Order: sequence, then structure tokens, then C-alpha cells
Amino acid sequence: MTAAVPAPVAAPPVSDLAATWQHILLLHARVESRLAAALQRRHGVGLSEFRALGHLAASPTAELRMQELADKIGLNQSSVTRLVARLSAADFAVRDLCPDDKRGVYTVITETGRTRYAEASRTYEETLNAAV
Repeated sequence: MTAAVPAPVAAPPVSDLAATWQHILLLHARVESRLAAALQRRHGVGLSEFRALGHLAASPTAELRMQELADKIGLNQSSVTRLVARLSAADFAVRDLCPDDKRGVYTVITETGRTRYAEASRTYEETLNAAV
């Protein structure tokens, strides 16, 4: 005796809002992929590193607390710690202890990091223009 195969259940219809959101997500993924590839190929930096350098460069003090940087680029504490380690290894940023709170750690952009960010910014803009 064979087991009965259940009849397929029809998927609910997709709303216009959901279809639009799916389209936005697909476009976002394609553009992010192109940006990441161009930045890595031409400048040796990933998209997260590029964004971190951008936030650091835009900071009036050229530094951000680790948690603030994590919030700005949408990473958790563990991921931003690894990201900052990569930036430090490339001499794009350094870590610095907060003078008022020894538990606080800042990430500070270096001149090398500013230069790389400026160079990569042109590629980012060119790639973004071509992708949209």
C-alpha cells in the first residue's frame, strides 16, 4: 500500500507591496554585489571596510567608539571587532582607549585610511552610477 500524497496547497497571492519589496531587495543585492566586487578588485577593501572608513572620515574627531561604528554599519560587536582588526592590519585605522573610560575603545582613521577611502569613493560612485 502506498502512502497518499497530499494535494499541493496553493500559495497565497503576493501583494503589490510584497512584490515591490522583493524587487527592491533584489536590486539592492545586485548593486551591493557590484560595489563589493569593484572595491575589492580595485582597492583591496570590502564593502563593510569602505563604509567603516567613510563613517570614520566623516567624524569630526576622526574616531568612533566601537559600538557606535557597529551601529552605523549594521554589524554586531563581534563582527565590527574583526572588521577593525582588518583595518588595523592594513594601517587604515588604529584602536585607541578612551581616556575617560578605560573600557571604551575607539577606532581612529589613519592618513592611509583617508587616502584609501578617497580613492575608493570614486570607484564606489562610478560603480553605483553604472548599476542604477
